[in-house]
Amino acid sequence: MHIEFRHLRTIKAIHEAGGLARAAEQLNITQSALSHQVKGLEDQAGVELFIRRSKPMKLSPAGLRLLRLADQVLPQVEAAQAEFSSLRDGNTGRMHIAIECHACFEWLFPVLEGFRKNWGDVDVDIRPGLAFDALPALLKEEVDLVVSSDPEDISGIEFIELFDYKPVFVASAQHPLAEKPYVEAEDFIGQNLITYPVDKVRLDVFSQLLIPAGVEPASIRQVELTAVILLLVASNRGVSVLPDWVVREVKYSSDYVTRPLTKSGITRSLYAAIRTEDRGKPFMQELIRLAKVEARKLQHQ
Repeated sequence: MHIEFRHLRTIKAIHEAGGLARAAEQLNITQSALSHQVKGLEDQAGVELFIRRSKPMKLSPAGLRLLRLADQVLPQVEAAQAEFSSLRDGNTGRMHIAIECHACFEWLFPVLEGFRKNWGDVDVDIRPGLAFDALPALLKEEVDLVVSSDPEDISGIEFIELFDYKPVFVASAQHPLAEKPYVEAEDFIGQNLITYPVDKVRLDVFSQLLIPAGVEPASIRQVELTAVILLLVASNRGVSVLPDWVVREVKYSSDYVTRPLTKSGITRSLYAAIRTEDRGKPFMQELIRLAKVEARKLQHQ
């Protein structure tokens, strides 16, 4: 017996309408076509599905079995159709984010909090992009967005600028370098540099200042949390370089000083890397919009 979804819809419509005429109207087909469909289904089953001599029409035991099947199957089919429609319209989907900027966790969480209120059907996850190659993972569709400060020319990937920031030197107010208006690469010689647990090439202080100058600090201490880095700096246990938006409140504390890197300062940009094909998705556009809004708040604190 070959049962199609339309057969199940037919059984359900006739049961609910109580007759062929009203059911045909609901299904938007002629009564003759509906009667022919029922006859064909009964021929396949080898039994009657309706007791026609009753008014309204009633289902036979075999028809009731098909009705139970319709009640089980049709809601699942409709849910799948709605899900596919939402996927096509960009109203639902997956947003797995990899972060190559360690300090960005604190900035990204308010963005995701605003995002979830209107896009609860989008599956959101965050993966530290420091433990794997985030951009190849983006191409393989293992993640859907990468937060990075290092744009690359990769076919199928585009980098959308979110905001500019300045990496700044942070030290205790009692540190000898606190007297300088700005610091240069040579000032890090002999210093204990406190950083996030990230490869040197992904740290602004190294990629933009120390590596080009061929300078190494006396030691490097890796710390996971920004708050702990600032605690150690305030205790004069080392110096650090952090994004300016991370340490804006430090400017108002007598325990710290912040200074530009070099006389002219260093400016970096943070980007959202996405697959080009995903840019038109409404939820992707909304997440990037919220990210830029939150970035403006940071810059004006």
